[in-house]
Amino acid sequence: MKLYSWNVNGIRAVLKKGTFQSFLKDHQPDILCLQETKAERGQIEIDLPGYHEYWNSAVKKGYSGTAIFAKTEPLAVINGFPKEFARRFKFADELQRDSAEEGRVITAEFEKFFVVTVYTPNAKDDLSRLPLRHKHWDPAFLAYCQQLEKKKPVIFCGDLNVAHTELDLANPKPNRGKKGFTVEEREGFQNFIDAGFVDTFRIFTQGNGHYSWWSVFSGARARNVGWRIDYVLVSAALKKSVKAAEIHADVMGSDHCPVSITLGKL
Repeated sequence: MKLYSWNVNGIRAVLKKGTFQSFLKDHQPDILCLQETKAERGQIEIDLPGYHEYWNSAVKKGYSGTAIFAKTEPLAVINGFPKEFARRFKFADELQRDSAEEGRVITAEFEKFFVVTVYTPNAKDDLSRLPLRHKHWDPAFLAYCQQLEKKKPVIFCGDLNVAHTELDLANPKPNRGKKGFTVEEREGFQNFIDAGFVDTFRIFTQGNGHYSWWSVFSGARARNVGWRIDYVLVSAALKKSVKAAEIHADVMGSDHCPVSITLGKL
């Protein structure tokens, strides 16, 4: 079973370029999780025979959003966090924009595991969304995945908007303390690891030079001056079933590239 995650930075744009169609033809994912779709299902026509489509769009038009395409129909699909989380966590930032209404999470339940895709809020250049993220979003997302884990193992994937360690970005020193590489954001990621979730890419590949996002300026992608901020993590119970974890830097169309895992028999 091949699961892919891709921040497409606008599904309409990658469709118009033709890169989405060629990606599907070449890779044929069994489950495809998208982030930053920037569209509602009714705004676009995607002819994906053999896939069941699920969309969670932001209230704000042309912003954020996630989707899951799956060859096997899920047992259930859930958009967002459980309602009771609104009492435990605050999802509105200083502008009272509610990140819980930005279409950032979809969960699909399958027979032997849950798949959760997430588009984690960006801390912003001025770090104005860092408190929201550090004190509320990251703890809420971890609590949610742990809640799901009580029923069956979890695979969660997406754009987590953080480089975990200095090996996960090309220029760690000048970026320390900046969005995506603050102590708080890195701690949020480490909390997933400490809770037993496994960063699948690091099962197979160590060292730096492996990135999933590049700035569109200064030829960063051609020079591979990037960040690894797109991940697939799995419950410890699934670790032995992960047969491969890859970053597909050759897939164009977005400022992010897809990341994937291949699961063997469960």
